[in-house]
Amino acid sequence: MNVLVTDTGFSADDWTGDFIALTDMAANDCGAVAIDLASDAEPTDLAQCLERIAMIRVDFPSFADGRGFTIAAQLRRMGFMGRLRARGQIISDQYAMARRAGFDEVEIDDALATRQPEPEWLARANWRAHDYQARMRG
Repeated sequence: MNVLVTDTGFSADDWTGDFIALTDMAANDCGAVAIDLASDAEPTDLAQCLERIAMIRVDFPSFADGRGFTIAAQLRRMGFMGRLRARGQIISDQYAMARRAGFDEVEIDDALATRQPEPEWLARANWRAHDYQARMRG
C-alpha cells in the first residue's frame, strides 16, 4: 500500500485508473489518461498529448537521483496542467523541492511513511515560505 503526501499531510491514493508506461504507449497514441515516466524519460515525447493526460507519475529510483525534478519543471514549462506526482524514493527533506519543481503530490511506500512520519513532511509543507531565491530578490 502506498501513501500520498500533499501540503495537508498523508492520505490514501484516490486515483482509480491505470497507469501506462511511456514505453508501452503506441506512437502518437494520446488516449492514455495516466502515464508513468521513468527517471530517464524524455518529457518532450509527450508534447503532442499533454492536454489529454490527466496525470503523470514520475519515478524516483533513488533519493540521490534528481532527474525527476528536472522532468517535472520541464513538463510544467511545456504547459502540462494535469496532476503531477513524484513516486518512489523521495524523502521528506526533498518535499519542498518537489513542490517547487511542479509536483502536486508525492507517493511513498508504507515503510518510508513509517520511518518519516507525517509531521516530518508537514514541517516542509509551507514550501513557498522557504524559497531562498525569493527572499534574496525581496
